[in-house]
Amino acid sequence: MTLTAVVPALLILGAAGQTDARTPVAPPIAAAAPIATDKPEPTTPPPTTRRPVRHAAGDPFERFNRKMFARQQRFDRIVFRPVALGYKHVVPSPLRTALRHFFSNLGEPIVFLNYMLQLKPGKAIETVARFTINSTLGLAGAIDLAKGPAIRLPHRPNGLADTLGFYGVKPGPYIFLPFIGPTTLRDLIGNGADGAILAPTVGEPFDRLYYQLPHAVIPGLDERVEADGDLRALMAGAVDPYATLRSVYLQDRAGEIRHLHGGKRATGSSLELGDPLADPAGATPGTGKVPELADPMADPAAPAPQATQPDAKPAPPISPPPALDDPLKDPTTGTPARPTGSATPSPRA
Repeated sequence: MTLTAVVPALLILGAAGQTDARTPVAPPIAAAAPIATDKPEPTTPPPTTRRPVRHAAGDPFERFNRKMFARQQRFDRIVFRPVALGYKHVVPSPLRTALRHFFSNLGEPIVFLNYMLQLKPGKAIETVARFTINSTLGLAGAIDLAKGPAIRLPHRPNGLADTLGFYGVKPGPYIFLPFIGPTTLRDLIGNGADGAILAPTVGEPFDRLYYQLPHAVIPGLDERVEADGDLRALMAGAVDPYATLRSVYLQDRAGEIRHLHGGKRATGSSLELGDPLADPAGATPGTGKVPELADPMADPAAPAPQATQPDAKPAPPISPPPALDDPLKDPTTGTPARPTGSATPSPRA
């Protein structure tokens, strides 16, 4: 590189340096402080955990069951109950009773089969005798002669659901279905099997529509008519009709299974409720006697009085307590002390 090219370049660099030195440099601008606001900064809410739906013991499908129960109640109020009451007013009572006995008599072979499965041959023989008497002398079961006082063979309901419960099968979840009502998984399977036995084993007329349709409708209408009073009382007096009906059904079925093992069975209607105004500490059922209340003035620390026996001798009379001493008596002289400053009485002349 030549000298003539280097000198101009140096002069240009020197002028640029002087210009940069004389030019003042502005100080850096401080960052603006954030403006305070009254609104809080939005925060992200914590993720919410869905709580498990609570249900009663033995009723895992309670939400579904309550929906079906509400629909069944609406259907019963609009359609089923009016039709059942119409059936009651149109069909005379003797004819309704005859139809009830007729369809009940057709179920006696199912009762006999389940008593044999439960190893109860005595009950099975009684069922055969009842079925034979009512089917012949009772005009195909229209008249229930076997339950009369002369024979004393009443109808005993029994089915595959009872047999399963007899051998320890648990009822399973509680289910409420329209047109079926309250049931459990065990009862649903057992009752379905009972209804499907006669048609394939016997055949005609049990597999024909002219039998199956009346068999499904007439007993249902008759049961609705008979239970109308109890159902109205149950729905009107219960705080939660669904829970009350569930409790009544489960307790009734447990009593029937217990009865197969020799336990006592509850008498009366299964829908009969206790008196809500009854005093739980009041009269003993069946006696009408109310226990006496304790004396409110009695000393709680005193011993309880013993009951008197009829042969016990009377207690000796209690002597009266000794008289209290005179508070004015002088303990040293034995004579009553006179008050201070009192004058001695003078003898009379």
